[in-house]
Amino acid sequence: MSAPDEQRTPPEHWRVRPARAADRAFILALAPRLSSGFALPPWRTSAEVTRAEELTLAAALVAPPEGSALLVVEDAGGRPAGFVYLQSLTDYFEQADHAHVSVLAVSAEAEGRGAGRVLLEEAERWAQERGYPFITLNVFEQNVRARAIYERRGYVPETLRYVKPLAGRRS
Repeated sequence: MSAPDEQRTPPEHWRVRPARAADRAFILALAPRLSSGFALPPWRTSAEVTRAEELTLAAALVAPPEGSALLVVEDAGGRPAGFVYLQSLTDYFEQADHAHVSVLAVSAEAEGRGAGRVLLEEAERWAQERGYPFITLNVFEQNVRARAIYERRGYVPETLRYVKPLAGRRS
């Protein structure tokens, strides 16, 4: 996940709206940001992460799964600044539905201006409106900046996913 930005300075006026077909180029152009600015695990490449995110987002734009939302934040001038893709998932332990931030990214121009914070607030509002007991997200371990932002917003680690590449897999 790319780091949503949070700053102590007052954010400019942001508006969140559902994504439209016309947002496709903007949304897909942010996919490379989801694997930049930090070290990926050695068995993952930026191209691999970008391609997976592009496929997920392109599908969500064409035929969003039930219980999902793709939202865009735009500035006062109507220029898109970032997006969040939300899904409903089933919790492994409780076997109950919950909200999940599947993808969140802001443009380089929007970093540090509160767009990411606004998207996280909207994600939490979306989850509460649906009566979900909690919201989850995944973040690469080395994405220290994003992790710090999420933790300041009240997110805490729950489980750690360990991966062991097997023979024939680059590492």
